[in-house]
Amino acid sequence: MDAAFTAEQDEIRRTLRDLLTKHAGPGEVRAAVRTAEGHDPALWHRLAQELGLPGLAIAEEYGGAGCTATELALACEETGRALLPSPLLATAVLAAPLIAALGTPEQRAELLPRIADGTLTATLAVPGGSMAAALGLTADNRAAAWAGGGRAGGIQARPDGGGGWRLYGEADRVLDGHSAGLLLVAAHTGGYPRSRTLLFLVSAEAEGLARTRLASMDETRPLARIELRDAAARLLGADDGTDVCGALADTGSRAAAVLAAEAVGAAAGALERTVAYVKEREQFGRAIGSFQAVKHRLADLYVRVEAARSAAYYAAWDPAAGPLALAQALEAARIVAGEAVQLHGGIGFTWEHEAHLYVKRAAADELLFGPVHRLRDHAAGRAGLFGAVTADGPVHGVAV
Repeated sequence: MDAAFTAEQDEIRRTLRDLLTKHAGPGEVRAAVRTAEGHDPALWHRLAQELGLPGLAIAEEYGGAGCTATELALACEETGRALLPSPLLATAVLAAPLIAALGTPEQRAELLPRIADGTLTATLAVPGGSMAAALGLTADNRAAAWAGGGRAGGIQARPDGGGGWRLYGEADRVLDGHSAGLLLVAAHTGGYPRSRTLLFLVSAEAEGLARTRLASMDETRPLARIELRDAAARLLGADDGTDVCGALADTGSRAAAVLAAEAVGAAAGALERTVAYVKEREQFGRAIGSFQAVKHRLADLYVRVEAARSAAYYAAWDPAAGPLALAQALEAARIVAGEAVQLHGGIGFTWEHEAHLYVKRAAADELLFGPVHRLRDHAAGRAGLFGAVTADGPVHGVAV
């Protein structure tokens, strides 16, 4: 493993940081989350057209840059630093890899170029709001619990007799679900006892689809409820025994690596703002950053951030380490954000200050993709550290 970044990778980071510094400050972020889309469409268009951000990890034959998960992780580290509200995570990290892995040649040729140029946004919708379980981050996603199943529960799919499908059910906490142009919906078909999970493509204009933006803890992560009432859908790929759960788990490992980098960026952003503040804020005639106790706390936070960054970079190279890197990064983000509020003093507790934005991002991400102890427990179970692993999770105390 060569830990050094290439000149191209450094350029991606530098260019994106410069652009976000100019156009995605705290004021712009607050304004963007209050738009109907939940992000700044003009900035998203610029990120897509000038930097090719959504197409970084899409193959060149589909109009992408053909880069690896490392470049996407570096880009998301910078968007995390700015707490940028954008469709990047849902579109490029969750939806695009599933289309590339499972889609037919015709579906890939139809959808991936539009994702790469930013004209189409997409997201993954799973029933029950169980994103972490569906991606295999906190549980074995082959277990039926996360998706419902049988004749009731979850989202059900049935053929419409004309080569298409109809979906019935609902999904909560869908990232950018209110604004995405395309939904990848996990649904059950086959009925009990031969029920199986497949992925379906649902257009934003589909009849029978209702989308409601939800009030969320972190406004920079817009969430929505998706209701499907006999909504028209297309099967993603072919119904030929494709391992959908395996594709979701593979996507989950890569997504965890990218999410870890984004969380590291958020933690680093909170730490940088805190360091700048303690250099300016004075007490007893001197900057509070000169006090030894403050220096020690900041040093501890710096070590935590750098350790999480190392784990995230390693996971970008080896996605199998993604869930553990994500656990470390989420924990670092939560601790750093909490300390940032404390070290800002009274002003850090006000809604007008940006410190609380980092606290909300850290808490919301752990609710959506964690919690940390579940990420670590499942990773340890898969590694056989504490016993055998069943569909319901690790069986502790059983020798492997």
